[in-house]
Amino acid sequence: MNTVSQLARLGLFDARVPRYTSYPTAPQFSADVGAAQFRQWIAAIAPGSRISLYLHVPFCRRLCWFCACRTQGTSSDDPVLAYVETLKQELSLLKAILPEGVSLSRLHWGGGTPTLMPAPAMRDLARAILAVVPLGKDAEFSVEIDPNEIDGARLDALAEFGMNRASIGVQDFDPDIQAIIGRDQTYEVTQAAVEAIRARGVTSLNADILYGLPQQSRIRLADSVQKLMSLSPDRVALYGYAHVPWMARRQQMIPSDTLPRPEERLDLFETASELFTWDGYQAIGIDHFARPDDGLAVAARNGTLRRNFQGYTDDTAEVLIGLGASSISRFPQGYAQMNAATSGWTKAVREGQFATARGHAFHGEDRLRARIIEALMCDFRVSADEISRDFGLSRAAVSALFAPVAAKFGTFVTVDAQGLSIPVEGRPLTRMIATQFDAYAMAKTGHSSAI
Repeated sequence: MNTVSQLARLGLFDARVPRYTSYPTAPQFSADVGAAQFRQWIAAIAPGSRISLYLHVPFCRRLCWFCACRTQGTSSDDPVLAYVETLKQELSLLKAILPEGVSLSRLHWGGGTPTLMPAPAMRDLARAILAVVPLGKDAEFSVEIDPNEIDGARLDALAEFGMNRASIGVQDFDPDIQAIIGRDQTYEVTQAAVEAIRARGVTSLNADILYGLPQQSRIRLADSVQKLMSLSPDRVALYGYAHVPWMARRQQMIPSDTLPRPEERLDLFETASELFTWDGYQAIGIDHFARPDDGLAVAARNGTLRRNFQGYTDDTAEVLIGLGASSISRFPQGYAQMNAATSGWTKAVREGQFATARGHAFHGEDRLRARIIEALMCDFRVSADEISRDFGLSRAAVSALFAPVAAKFGTFVTVDAQGLSIPVEGRPLTRMIATQFDAYAMAKTGHSSAI
């Protein structure tokens, strides 16, 4: 039986499983965590420590049909400017309770399209952030940039306040595929944006590209990957397109019968992966690639790679605070998410309250299982010594955790005295293997394809 047949037998091509950017995953969040808990967790941050801050801007000039993010279209700057004012109010709420001496390890603006903001609004927001919590030494300030929605004035504003990493969405350069997914973005526009970013001294560049898009073939994807590599990004996220039209209604614009079959998705991923590695990129986790001197590659080599809501990161801060509608915060005590509706978030903040609507406080075996899942997603291995030491488990108890996984996945996992590891041929199954350590029930319709 060949490898593809074995993967099929184990259900890879039928399974829908979490991406595990958190554990427990967001569908497990509940209203048990609210604004009071959020405030307590912020107040418990150690004075003088470093944290990360994420700001969500849920507006786009146009809505791409493939996207499942929480965004809303606007042809006017008015709602964007009003949103910035509310973000500043939310920052004031944070300032009132944030312990002294806290600085930023990472600052990230995401969305949506944060570069939709006019340059004066960007400066205004950046000043408000840094007045609450300054950038620490060697901090990273990254911004998601839409090449169709950026100009020199806005890049100047971002560079002025310390942006040193930019992230651009590519998805696919093929014009026919772009037409099907509602994303018109030529190579020339993308190249001009990259050159403008680098002209302002921003040397670190991320790029996203998708596999599994409608009418995508090996030849078409290879052409897009080669064009992307000509722009020399420092790191690349090779995400599988998640077709979930029951959750993201705009995806109903994409005909399901134009999508590659699961077996074809695996072939597309392997095609792109080979091209990146042949060009000198190091494979990072299940779907990222980085130049050997990039921070992600360094973290992967030294065992400090981590997983968060933006994917893989080399950020080791224990606290990530999310501001803006639908943003998620991570604390040592658990997760907290803001109201997903912009109207609900705005109402709460303008009334002087955090808009925390749901979350999860860690209990029971949450931290143990979170660490096992993160180790699998980042390193493809779990150290038995680490789990035994950090969670007070006997070696027999650790072995009992691993045994069912070995029985289910056979030669696609290795369990020995060192712990559990996933060999190269088993790595397409990583998310499925991770689910074996997930203690929470999951609805298959709530997650994306396993490949």
